[in-house]
Amino acid sequence: MGRAKTAPTRILILGGGYVGLYTALGLQRKLRGGEASVTVVDPQPHMTYQSFLPEAAAGAIEPRHVVVPLRRVLKRCHVLTVRVTKISHGEKKVTVEAPDGHQEDIAYDVLVVALGSVARVMPIPGLAEQGISFKTIGEAIYLRNHVLSKLDAASSCADDELRRKLLTFTFVGGGFAGIEALGELEDMARYATRYYENIEPSDLRWVLVEAAGRILPEVRESLGVYTVLQLERRGIEVYLSTLAESFEHGHVILSDGTEFDSDTIVWTAGVKSNPVLASSDLPIDDRGRLRAKATLQVDGVADAWTAGDNAAVPDLSRIDEDPAALCAPSAQHAVRQANLLAKNIVAVLRDREPKPYFHRNVGSVATLGLHKGVADVYNVKVKGFIAWAMHRGYHVARVPTFNRKFRVVADWLLGGLLRREVISMGQINNPRAEFDRVSRA
Repeated sequence: MGRAKTAPTRILILGGGYVGLYTALGLQRKLRGGEASVTVVDPQPHMTYQSFLPEAAAGAIEPRHVVVPLRRVLKRCHVLTVRVTKISHGEKKVTVEAPDGHQEDIAYDVLVVALGSVARVMPIPGLAEQGISFKTIGEAIYLRNHVLSKLDAASSCADDELRRKLLTFTFVGGGFAGIEALGELEDMARYATRYYENIEPSDLRWVLVEAAGRILPEVRESLGVYTVLQLERRGIEVYLSTLAESFEHGHVILSDGTEFDSDTIVWTAGVKSNPVLASSDLPIDDRGRLRAKATLQVDGVADAWTAGDNAAVPDLSRIDEDPAALCAPSAQHAVRQANLLAKNIVAVLRDREPKPYFHRNVGSVATLGLHKGVADVYNVKVKGFIAWAMHRGYHVARVPTFNRKFRVVADWLLGGLLRREVISMGQINNPRAEFDRVSRA
């Protein structure tokens, strides 16, 4: 409950993603002067609006417009660009590692854990060496340059076998991240082939591998089936109920016996809670998430709060049908939880009761490339251009700050008027290569 203190309450927020940024924004608006200090800790100096990563990868949005600079937005908060390595809530301290490698402890009075999730990597031979994840702006831009550089390499390749490998793009994981990335990049690459004299769209091979029997589990099954049909109509090979068994040296082996070479392997097969939580003294569930109350307080622990992907928050909207139901790890929940989280922290500081989180999922939208999408909103199925427009409208409304909204819309308008840029900047992936070459000459 509230404290009778002369010094401001020290609030420490771990993570600068959806939950961390929106919670800090809410606190800096609601807290009175001198009531509390807010510190945000994240290894990156920005929040990434991940729903726009596929469009950034496809060149529809400028990469800088997909991220929100923390220091610019959180003017009344302290921002530390460090990585959390240990949480000791019993001692009210967190150990962090700075970019130069040194570690130090940060003391606090109230803790907000918003570390989110990391890619779930499976022990598949070759995955660590060949795989590319799709969770950060760096990975999205790397993948864009990587795909276009493969077209450049293939256009000058005389070896047919190597050419097929260069032009084969494999995506593993049929959730939103995988489907949207695949749809946008295939659309971009197909558009880019018009500038190559010896590469046709039919020369490109796109493969989707999903272990489950369907894709897009967030929408109704009929829309998942529709999405598969649309992808296959575009020439994309879809393997459902299929496991990837090996990626060694770019040679893909699937559980149904299919084998082929691919120089691009994108891994979007699920996420897991940040592993830092497993070594903390906070209560976690069998999936490594913090056990939370509906009020977003960490269960059984005072002065600790959580929300988002790393939190097991009860879903009160489904309590009647499933008493053990938990909120899905989605941006829709994360943003709304963060808004309530800021209000609840302020309420407790002022000796008021926190409110429980309740939100009934209204549906989902997904883009499959330019002018293509699917949506399941308020139990209404929408496909094609209208669903694509709904996706853009919903997310531009949700991206933080008017500055970013304006820049994203401007990118879309310019792209519509002048067409997308499909320039490969592969040198960005290894900027020292040319300098190293001339220095050894």
